[in-house]
Amino acid sequence: MHGFDPKWKDPTDYILGITQAIWEERGIDTLDHYYAPDIVVRSPASVVVGNQGIKAATMATLAEFPDRELLGEDVIWCDAPGGFLSSHRLISTATHTHSGVYGAASGQRFAYRILADCYCSEDQVKDEWLVRDQGAIVAQMGVEPKQFAAELIHKEGGTEQCVKPMTPANDVTGPYQSRGNQHPLGQQLAGILGDLMQGAFHRIPSLYDRAAQLEYPNGQSAQGWRDADSFWMGLRAAFPDAEFKIEHQIGLEEEQMPPRAAVRWSLNGLHSGWGRFGTPTGAPVYIMGITQAEFGPGGLRREWSLIDETAIWKQILLHTG
Repeated sequence: MHGFDPKWKDPTDYILGITQAIWEERGIDTLDHYYAPDIVVRSPASVVVGNQGIKAATMATLAEFPDRELLGEDVIWCDAPGGFLSSHRLISTATHTHSGVYGAASGQRFAYRILADCYCSEDQVKDEWLVRDQGAIVAQMGVEPKQFAAELIHKEGGTEQCVKPMTPANDVTGPYQSRGNQHPLGQQLAGILGDLMQGAFHRIPSLYDRAAQLEYPNGQSAQGWRDADSFWMGLRAAFPDAEFKIEHQIGLEEEQMPPRAAVRWSLNGLHSGWGRFGTPTGAPVYIMGITQAEFGPGGLRREWSLIDETAIWKQILLHTG
């Protein structure tokens, strides 16, 4: 029904299994089977088309971090035409053993979260949207996201030659065109995010459990109403007129798991306000975010929201020079 080899018992088993095979079992060649030749992988940092580019990036990462592990925390999924769409939340641990993208080998031990939406059909991943907490990585290096973005622009050849962050202008249309499912929990999470982006911060006490556990960019762990207000207010204040859009939503209830949801969303507009990104610059910025949540009787009780702050700063710096 879900379009994968019967050795996988369900979509969760499939996603966790192929992730382990590719990364931890060093099966780079399995990408030729598990990733479609013309796959589109979108991250805030770039848009990559084709499996060969994915294989090259995978090897570069494993060369720099040879002991990398990917610890799957959850897979929230829904049926999709010809297969399924998964929203995979994981923590990556790795030691910076060799020199690479993150500079000279430091021996630093990293831990950071990733959220990835994958459309899977015919035993292959055919479309992907991935948000890596790059801010958490650079924070563990002792570097601010803005500084890392500036150094990356320089390393990549300057403002004209550097890899451009993902925007609607350079996005590529892939085979997955669905918007998720109509489960009430997905609608609930989409509604919460919509309320916050409309400025209804007074609703946080009625939407969130008072003791909600919150995981935000740059490896920030937070708790409760005040911290939820602080993160979302700071983000919206920096882009007060940007268009907020729900791109995809899933609600899921399974045995032995809490009720949960996953929403992929975007902000598209100008850096025109004082907020999380400092002095307004007027820079055009596109933000791809993914949020997962678990619900209880008091409302949203656990939240994981990710954006890549280094990619946002890169867009700001490319505008300001």
